Amino acid sequence: MIKITITTSQGQFKRFSVSGHAEYDESGRDIVCSAVSMLVINTVNSLDAFTEAKCEIETDDDMGYINCYITNPTDESELLMKSLVLGLEGVKDSYSEYVQIYYKEV
Repeated sequence: MIKITITTSQGQFKRFSVSGHAEYDESGRDIVCSAVSMLVINTVNSLDAFTEAKCEIETDDDMGYINCYITNPTDESELLMKSLVLGLEGVKDSYSEYVQIYYKEV
């Protein structure tokens, strides 16, 4: 199961974390893990390339874990995060037994 937590503060995205493996198929053939990974990696890269937002990233590939803390959200980072959530919700809607999304306001 892939567990995703999206954290906001006063309506702004502050953090997202993803952990676990879908186990939809064997490693290298798991389309659910691939979809989530591509959405997350593209968002992290886009935050770095296209925004002034600063991000602190923690990863553990063996555990299937990434945590991205946005220290100074910008209008551009908000748009990218909305796009990430849209994509992740789409994956969850199609593969709900493999993906859970939690929302947290701090």
